[in-house]
Amino acid sequence: MNKPIKSVWLSQSVLWGGAFAAMTLQALVTPALSESAPQTLQDNPRALVDEVWQIVNNEFVDRGFNRVDWQEKRQELLSGDYVNSKQAYKAIRQALKELGDPYTRFLAPEDFSVLTSQTSGELSGVGVRLAVDKRTSSLYVVDTVKNSPAMEAGIKSGDRIIRINDKPAALMTIEQAQEEIKGEVGTQISLQLSRKDKGVFQVNLTRAQIEIASVNYSVKQEDNLKVGYIRLDEFSSHAAEQMKEAISDLGKQKVTGYVLDLRGNPGGLLFASVDIARMFLKQGEIVSTIDRRGGDRHFSANGTALTDLPLVILVNEGSASASEILTGALKENARATVVGTTTYGKGTVQSVHSLSDGSGLAVTIARYYPPSGTDINHKGIKPDVYLDLSMEEQLQFKNEPDIMGSNADPQYKRAITVLKTHPSAKFVRPEPKPVGLRWENLRETMKEENPRWQSSPKPETR
Repeated sequence: MNKPIKSVWLSQSVLWGGAFAAMTLQALVTPALSESAPQTLQDNPRALVDEVWQIVNNEFVDRGFNRVDWQEKRQELLSGDYVNSKQAYKAIRQALKELGDPYTRFLAPEDFSVLTSQTSGELSGVGVRLAVDKRTSSLYVVDTVKNSPAMEAGIKSGDRIIRINDKPAALMTIEQAQEEIKGEVGTQISLQLSRKDKGVFQVNLTRAQIEIASVNYSVKQEDNLKVGYIRLDEFSSHAAEQMKEAISDLGKQKVTGYVLDLRGNPGGLLFASVDIARMFLKQGEIVSTIDRRGGDRHFSANGTALTDLPLVILVNEGSASASEILTGALKENARATVVGTTTYGKGTVQSVHSLSDGSGLAVTIARYYPPSGTDINHKGIKPDVYLDLSMEEQLQFKNEPDIMGSNADPQYKRAITVLKTHPSAKFVRPEPKPVGLRWENLRETMKEENPRWQSSPKPETR
């Protein structure tokens, strides 16, 4: 059930890769999607501009708006002569840029569609994941999604794609194939495939709404250990239920410990990270958030843990947002040992709004803190066992993604060593900082002359 990192679900939009991977890495720990504005605002560029201004005015975490006179900015925006939406989008982006926060950002309709698909964990497509054969440059099927049109049509791992909608697939990139196969739910697509024991055959499929697997897991026998390896790719709305199923199934298979792989996980929904933390943690605080009014909200374990078996978490510089919430909670409560490299360091929460014309707006509304109250923004979480990959090993991961979670994966091998020699973490949780100090920290960060996030490097994405 392991899933290659670089493969792409063929659907209405690309879940990973290209510019959207970088966007996703910055984007989310999101509590909710708002209702869209009244339909009467649609196709009215000036109304759209004011719609964005109002949301930022009501929600943005910095009450000083990065020293921008936000009331004056409204008059400036409304005085603009917008011939079309494109001009309004440009004005909105420029105004948001002045806030000095890369996570408060405007998304055009097509980009917002991708983002909402990611957080919902659902996409429109046929449910096959493809990869490119390095030797022949041919497209082939890696696997199919459970209960998808592709699975129901009998498409199997290893099938080679010859034609997509009667167009030759030879030398197509995954992105080009995606362009050919995308479409609305209920529309038709034809695939011509080749299989060793069957020869060339054709299937006609109807695109459907598909739940994408955020969680992939398997049992690995490592000497006398029976390890449950779980890879979590995204904290989507279905991630918690998929994680619950994974832990339950692995428990039935009598695993003796877990390796939870969060490497490259860019984050996702705040509540998904809390729900998953509760599956591993019997008691203790998980995370707290502070908004611009100083409101302090705490999330804690609630006695619903599904396992108390030894746990190791794998992280790297691409583990961000919700990944850091989960890692911080389990590390600081001495529930897990963390192996890898320092995480990305994104300590803010965004609210995502659907706008009247189908575009979207993400607004930073709060900061979050792990149980210790430590500010991880731009700092990340340091692992208990630091182990980086060499350039050669990183290149091998890129070319051979299937080696993740195998004995050819140095960080996974170290996790197994930890399970064998140190079945539980030895971390002593520091005393939490008082809420008042955390609020002062938020205020001081928002008043910085040159906020650190403006120059913070973006990590490599998957």
